[in-house]
Amino acid sequence: MITITSVEAQSRFGELIDRSQREPVEITRRGRTVAYVVSELDMQELAGLRKRREEAARWYSQYRQRVIAPKDAAPLTDADVNRLVHELR
Repeated sequence: MITITSVEAQSRFGELIDRSQREPVEITRRGRTVAYVVSELDMQELAGLRKRREEAARWYSQYRQRVIAPKDAAPLTDADVNRLVHELR
């Protein structure tokens, strides 16, 4: 990935767009990253990953509510935890 300043990005915008088709380009201002320019394909991949991550988080939340923490289950006490640990040994 190449890094260019915001001033360079403004003055060489066409080149920046062409370069982003091959690899992401990091844009900095005063030494700090402020943006990235990526190709359409890279953006689609990122959006797909975000969607999959959100779906996985939703699935896990539903799973946890259904299986791990049923509402009618009594909370475990320290004695319960100790008993379970000793049973597993």
